[in-house]
Amino acid sequence: MGVPCVVVDRTEGEATRQELAAAGLLDREHAITTDDDRLYLPVTDPAAVPAAYTVVERSVPERDHPSTPADHLAFQPTYERIGDVIVIDEDDPERAQDTAEAIVASDLSADAVLNRASKVSGEFRTRAYDRLVGDTTETVHREYGYAYAVDLEAVYFTPRLATERHRVTEQIASGEHVLDMFAGVGPYAIPAADRGATVVAVDKNPTAIEYLRANAERNGVADRITAIAADVREVTAEYADWADRIVMNLPHSADAFLPTACTLAGDECTLHYYDIQHEDDPFGPGRAAITAAADEAGYAVSIATERVVRSYAPHELNVCLDARLRR
Repeated sequence: MGVPCVVVDRTEGEATRQELAAAGLLDREHAITTDDDRLYLPVTDPAAVPAAYTVVERSVPERDHPSTPADHLAFQPTYERIGDVIVIDEDDPERAQDTAEAIVASDLSADAVLNRASKVSGEFRTRAYDRLVGDTTETVHREYGYAYAVDLEAVYFTPRLATERHRVTEQIASGEHVLDMFAGVGPYAIPAADRGATVVAVDKNPTAIEYLRANAERNGVADRITAIAADVREVTAEYADWADRIVMNLPHSADAFLPTACTLAGDECTLHYYDIQHEDDPFGPGRAAITAAADEAGYAVSIATERVVRSYAPHELNVCLDARLRR
């Protein structure tokens, strides 16, 4: 049995949806559907629909699922959840506000909706946000059983690396010495410590280190983490020849820190080296850089794993090379 629907071009969909909703005519028991360039909006009383619109009978599914932002829009929005904050990336202010309002109207639970207002930039790789709903950029993100408090405007953090972080930290054995050269709020350091490693976590951003220390307490591993607010090159004297494993997650410039990594490495050490390169040769530059630094420091090197972590930009890939050094 068909359901009465207003049919409009997709470009007119959001304006039509708002008008029908304001008039109390939008049928929220059935889903909005699409067909090529047309949008079908179910209505409760076809006789009350303004004459300017075309009403047709159409088979549409009932909404037997929790309400999503797309149920309140004429398009499928893209968003990312970080704890109780939802982040969108919209250039058009009106579309951004519509998306934020749809998120609030849906069954998603969120303390705030933020729109990215800048690219990641600066010494601490942070970005600005427009506050569309709520007035906070701080939240607690949970992944793989750990909780990380984070201020998204003050420190760099992405949930998109959760699987990769888990892959690396699952390799760590109790008793290892792990050095995280660019530790952020602790998403590598804390699981490493929880697996029984002794961890030195370094970051230039003092706010990130404050959050890392609090997160170490939150997750019950503060006794196994030394958190240092500094450029990692400043700690080489204290931790030379110390590390069994080093995490180098600074993909735009990790190559500049390879000599430091070799100084920090013990007689045998695993490097988790992150890089961003063109898809035509995503691993070659990193492989060459690691080999050159290892040779200079007197290490034999073997590449255990070459892994694409994610697509970073058109034709650019974020990759990880797991390298084993032996003096």
